[in-house]
Amino acid sequence: TLARAPHRLLDIRDPTETYSAAAFRADALQAMAEIAASGRVPLLVGGTMLYFRALLQGLDDLPRADVAMRAELDAAARARGWPALHAELAAVDPATAARLAPNDAQRIGRALEIFRLSGQPMSLQLAQASSRLPYDVLQLALIPSDRSVLHRRIAERFDAMLADGLLDEVTRLRAQHALNPDLPAMRAVGYRQAWAYLEGAIDETALREQGIAATRQLAKRQLTWLRSWPDAVTLDCLADDVTQQAVQRVRDFLNRS
Repeated sequence: TLARAPHRLLDIRDPTETYSAAAFRADALQAMAEIAASGRVPLLVGGTMLYFRALLQGLDDLPRADVAMRAELDAAARARGWPALHAELAAVDPATAARLAPNDAQRIGRALEIFRLSGQPMSLQLAQASSRLPYDVLQLALIPSDRSVLHRRIAERFDAMLADGLLDEVTRLRAQHALNPDLPAMRAVGYRQAWAYLEGAIDETALREQGIAATRQLAKRQLTWLRSWPDAVTLDCLADDVTQQAVQRVRDFLNRS
């Protein structure tokens, strides 16, 4: 796939490094400008909706990360647990809390950090953000009409990840880098469960079951985002002609642009 369609912004950070939505936006804008300058059309593909919103709407008004504040939040999480901090976030920024899982440490921490530094909820600041994307964008949302098919494909995909060497990959990363389970890279779905298995905290059956369950939860949150996403054109990704539908939408959009 990568040989047929070269991708940008892959393997650009060490797994020990954090990567913010603001950093992604800057990198994405640079890549998009380079692609457009070559006479081609950038395609934005993925499912991290917070990052897509940052790209489309901008994050100029959000305060920068504060090391001392983050350390304070991490200490509170160790003492009380991330679900308790999620409840705290729900009290001050219910819109943001509603789309985050109770154990989404990275995003809960960032949202609380923003509120404590600015006195305003992140959801309000994002709604008021400036620096909109300097492009016209066609947004296609692929939403399955049959949830059971989605669940089956998620299980098949996770099994394929295991067969393709997920555990070997995480083992190599642990040997090559100073990693710990609290790093954002290691909290990602799949990596988190692989880490727990390699630490002996879960067995192979639990690795598979928890990995599939976590992926289903992630997909559910993504679908919640997409159903309320402004200006999105929804396509049934299970339809036999979904590719033709998408291609026609793109052609119509480019012809109007």
